[in-house]
Amino acid sequence: NRRRESEIKNGRVAMYAAMGYIVPEYYRIPGFLSPSAGLKFADVPNGLKALQAVPAEGWFQIVALGGFYELVVNTPTGEPGNYGKGQLGITGQSISDPEKRKRSLNSEIANGRL
Repeated sequence: NRRRESEIKNGRVAMYAAMGYIVPEYYRIPGFLSPSAGLKFADVPNGLKALQAVPAEGWFQIVALGGFYELVVNTPTGEPGNYGKGQLGITGQSISDPEKRKRSLNSEIANGRL
């Protein structure tokens, strides 16, 4: 059960990572990433070069938010991968159709295995 939940979570992270790699090629958020450093979102390069461009405090905020979300917001419901938050964690309602839920979870697992 724990391994299945980890596998589903890995699939979700992989899908978000793929989106995070593709979207900045076409769209950049306007404004400053770090006003004190004068760093704009448009100045951050794509891919692994962004690791050096973003200040350490920014990475700390990203990791802290992920940890907070993992420990406080995502409360297990007993079913692997289901946190009772709905699709993408925003609809607030779980998928009621068992076949659609099974297909969605299998898609997440398959994407995590790529």
